[in-house]
Amino acid sequence: MSNETSRPRSIAILSPGDMGHGIGAALGRNGFDVVTCLAGRSPRTAALAEQGGFRIVPTLSELVNEVDAVLSILVPAQAEALAAEVAHAFEQSRITIPFVDCNAIAPHTTERIRATIVAAGARFIDGSIIGPPPGRGSPPRLYLSGADAKSLQVLASSEMAVKVISDRVGDASSIKMCYAALTKGTTTLHVALLAVARALGVQAELEAELAFSQDMTLQQMRQSIPSLPANAHRWIGEMEEIAATFASVGAPEGFHQGAAAIYRLLDGTAFASESPETIDSTRTLEETITATAGLLSVSYRDQGNG
Repeated sequence: MSNETSRPRSIAILSPGDMGHGIGAALGRNGFDVVTCLAGRSPRTAALAEQGGFRIVPTLSELVNEVDAVLSILVPAQAEALAAEVAHAFEQSRITIPFVDCNAIAPHTTERIRATIVAAGARFIDGSIIGPPPGRGSPPRLYLSGADAKSLQVLASSEMAVKVISDRVGDASSIKMCYAALTKGTTTLHVALLAVARALGVQAELEAELAFSQDMTLQQMRQSIPSLPANAHRWIGEMEEIAATFASVGAPEGFHQGAAAIYRLLDGTAFASESPETIDSTRTLEETITATAGLLSVSYRDQGNG
């Protein structure tokens, strides 16, 4: 590893979860030495690191001394804590390599992390990832912004696009917030309206109308909703970050506070114990909505209307 501004050859991924291990594996196939530290991580994360061909080191101090850049890829709620741990390792080792926060966080959260990293003497790049992990459809897009963002254009390959959009920290995070506001936000609206229809006793009639007038949307619901509980715990914090992003410019935050509440309901179903690798592919939309509607605090029939 070198602190010089040159082509990175060794990349740390913290942490090799569903997205992180997919990106790390893709980087490995494209000639990079991909490194991680599993201290405090789960057996699932360790298994994914092994599947992805990661090189594992025992401590963050050793990790930052062996790599050319650190990519943070994990759930939003853990982003600031991880940055603080890595910053401590930077301070101890006097390392100035880039720390790239690739998490789904609000621009002002990104700015707090930037301040932490820069105070430790290292460089900071704002990042965000749109799309599924490599190998699951269209290649993901890694958006980057900040003064050093162009140094990571070399990570681009047929398996992952890299888009440097500006030298302003916060821009990459902002794109993710607005994009996920649509995609994951709309999905929760679908769950909510179906669960409410079930609680009101008109789900079958609503689905018949949707099949007649909104069939593509109904098919999308049937395809996507059954897999949501396994991921819901990760997306609660993302919706909260989006709500904070909206509020920061005077837009209503209620849309995505509501979306976070729907993901909490999904996380309360029995299906939430699944991981992305163990999702029951035979589960139906009906089963998922029945379980979710059962967690609503009040049903129509509870009010004496049934």
